[in-house]
Amino acid sequence: MRNRLVGAVAVAALAVLGAGAPAVVSAVDDAHDSQRLVDLAGLNAHAVTLAHSLADERDAMTEHVAGGRSAKSGGAGVSESQRALVDRQIRELRAESHGAAGATEAYRAAEKFLGALPQIRQTALSGPGQVTETFDAYTAAVQALGALSDAIARDLPARASGVAPDVRALPQLGRATDQAAAARALLVPALAAGGPQARLTAAAQQASVREQAALAAFKQSASPQARDSYDRTVNGGDVNTAEGYLAKLTDQPRLDSDDQKLSSARVKTALTARIGLMRGVEASMATADIDRLGALRDDDVTAMEIRIALVGVCLLLAVGASVSAWRSVTRPLAALRLGAKRVAADPAGEPPVAFKGRNDEFADAVRSVNALHTQVGEAAHRVAELEGERTRLAGGRRRLAAEREVLQEERESLRQEVADLTARMAELRTGVHGRYVNLALRTLNLVERQLTVIESLEQKEQDPDRLETLFKLDHFAARMRRNSENLLVLAGNEHGTGHPGPVPLLDVLRASISEIERYERVRVQSLPPHSQVAGFAADDVSHLVAELLENATAFSPPDAHVELSGWLLESGEVMLSVQDEGIGMTADRLAELNGRLADASGNDDSLDTADETFGLGLYVVVRLAARHGVRVQLRDQKQGGITAVVVLPAAILPTRPAPGSVAPPLPGEGVVQNLPGSVAEANSNTLQTRLPRLEQSGTADRTEPDAAVPDAAPEAQAPTGTDEAADASPYGPASPGPYAKATETKAAEAKAAEAKATTDTGTDTEDTRDGDGADADEHARAAQEPARPASPGAPDADTTSGTGDAAGPYAAGTGEHERPRLTDQGLPKRTPRIVAQKPPATPRTGSAAATAETLRARLGGFQQGARDGRRDVEAEIAERTAEQTIPQTDTDGAGAPGQSHVVEEARD
Repeated sequence: MRNRLVGAVAVAALAVLGAGAPAVVSAVDDAHDSQRLVDLAGLNAHAVTLAHSLADERDAMTEHVAGGRSAKSGGAGVSESQRALVDRQIRELRAESHGAAGATEAYRAAEKFLGALPQIRQTALSGPGQVTETFDAYTAAVQALGALSDAIARDLPARASGVAPDVRALPQLGRATDQAAAARALLVPALAAGGPQARLTAAAQQASVREQAALAAFKQSASPQARDSYDRTVNGGDVNTAEGYLAKLTDQPRLDSDDQKLSSARVKTALTARIGLMRGVEASMATADIDRLGALRDDDVTAMEIRIALVGVCLLLAVGASVSAWRSVTRPLAALRLGAKRVAADPAGEPPVAFKGRNDEFADAVRSVNALHTQVGEAAHRVAELEGERTRLAGGRRRLAAEREVLQEERESLRQEVADLTARMAELRTGVHGRYVNLALRTLNLVERQLTVIESLEQKEQDPDRLETLFKLDHFAARMRRNSENLLVLAGNEHGTGHPGPVPLLDVLRASISEIERYERVRVQSLPPHSQVAGFAADDVSHLVAELLENATAFSPPDAHVELSGWLLESGEVMLSVQDEGIGMTADRLAELNGRLADASGNDDSLDTADETFGLGLYVVVRLAARHGVRVQLRDQKQGGITAVVVLPAAILPTRPAPGSVAPPLPGEGVVQNLPGSVAEANSNTLQTRLPRLEQSGTADRTEPDAAVPDAAPEAQAPTGTDEAADASPYGPASPGPYAKATETKAAEAKAAEAKATTDTGTDTEDTRDGDGADADEHARAAQEPARPASPGAPDADTTSGTGDAAGPYAAGTGEHERPRLTDQGLPKRTPRIVAQKPPATPRTGSAAATAETLRARLGGFQQGARDGRRDVEAEIAERTAEQTIPQTDTDGAGAPGQSHVVEEARD
């Protein structure tokens, strides 16, 4: 039965396939013909190029033969480069001819003429033939190549009505171009040979007439777009001159005396220019034919797929109907199943299954069910015997059931308790994380808004002293922004979108220097030339190095420098070194921290399970390093202090560009923008200090209106060694670069404010060595005497604006202040940029000096507001975390002002 049903389904499927096969075959043939036209169009594009080259060779050979085949008539007739070009194009044409396009009659005829080309050349160079014979031999080959366009036009199907006009017009344009080249090939030798030259002139006259006829046919059959393209291309002074020469030279079948006075070189140049324009239009139309026929081919393929899909749908319908019929046959099986179920439900009371039908699979199944019915009756007797045993076991089963219910209740109780604890832990974790991120984002938003307000004030401010104060406020806000970003890093939340392209390593390090308090103490020794950091990692690398620099300046003597240098390793990685002259740390503590840093780089889970003794600053470095595969290690120095080594992997280091020389601008040219980072790296690995900055007058014109941060005064000159070489450059190592505006700040006041906030929140600060005490003393001294420069020999930060600020970007003078680009949320973004070098300005005279007491009085209001804001934030945190204890070892995620826990916690 099953075989009969399968046969019926197969017959129905074959019938559907047979009915749909003709339509599918027709669609396949259409697609095949369209593909053949596409291949032939590609072959025709090569043939058009070869025909142009052969026409040029024909002109040269004709001129050579007309001149008597002498050396004065053009040497060997045609140059070796021209022959090589023609031979190469012939090989390309033959390579393109593989397939259906090469089997056409038009291509075989063209191949025959191309095969005879060597003999034609030999006859033209040394044979006894005349000029017209050479011309006719080459012309036959050129026309044979043009026949490919005629073949495409003839084979166009009726469904190609949309592309037919331009495809059919291309052969006419090809004939016009060929006849224009033929007229040039006949007229130029006639003028060069001298005399009437009746035969050549008559042939040229005929070629000109055929050209005009072909152009008329082209404009009649081509589409308006093609005609407009030809008219726009083939026009101009050269074309008008060439047409004038043609009209004059072909007005009669010989050259008169006026015609013979014309220069053959000028005539040839004008005609060649016109022919070149015509060839350009022909080549573009041949290339466009490929796209048009490709679209036709795509339409045919789509039609073929639709027909195949329709046949498939019909086939599925036929098979589905057959299967439905098959299922109708299987209904007796359902009756058998129901009878078997009835007997199985009551074997003793129900009669055996009765079946009427053929002796097939159904009958065998019924007999098997009845045999089982008999066996069940025999088993009923045995069941009665076992009934007594069942009664005895029923009591034991009830006892076990009671015990099982007790265990189930206990299990449910434990499961509910575990679920409650899990939900509670998740709620606490989510609440702490959300408050952490919310507070950081709110603080960051306020800081960004504050930066925007300060920027607007800077742009409108003209007084140098007040502008200097605004720059200091800008620097404080930038540091507060970094502290807020630390909170986001600790919460595992990424902030920022990265840069679209690679950022120079020099600019990344300058941005790191600009975000610390004691940036004037940082000295950049050497860097690998032209090193860059991938845009997505630039901000994180800058943040990481800033944490290390902040810590190095905080735990080293106030008059000592912190050295920042870098090297390119053989593995393609870049190693950065932050070296200070502090008190160092014990070997056990150093090994513990290095193990923590090495473990965090490969295990993200350790970031959440570390104890509280490492400090928040170390967490920031660890998380940033683990995010990009950066390796960080702390090393002890023999002479004292700690060196923090940062290895940047090759994955975040794009390929370095080759160094280029900067040519001086020529007289009359515009001012060329000199990029400090690029110039420094292109010349040497030693960074240099900035040139002395002279304050400009308030009304002086600025030569660089886009430079938001001009260069500041240099640091003190070292007597010898690398420092002296470093101080000779206009771009000092302490320069923050184009990332942000930075200035030296009142360290003692900031540390005193931080100590007060730490006392209010109950934070234990004993783990931070004696830094707070030293800062307090420094604050006490600062209240009694004017502020002194951060490094020996550096100018005072509170000197007049006319002498510049040794700290860097606060001696900006009057001018515009440009904020970096905005993020996707509309906030200012810390973007590394290279600022053009600003030429020295004219010293400003008559500006009053801003004393330390005046600046301290101006900063008092901002400092008091910062303290109030900090207390409000701490109170809000205390309210939100009343039910949980959040250990706090730092009030802002990066330590007190000028302090970072990266090495602060490490130097316990």
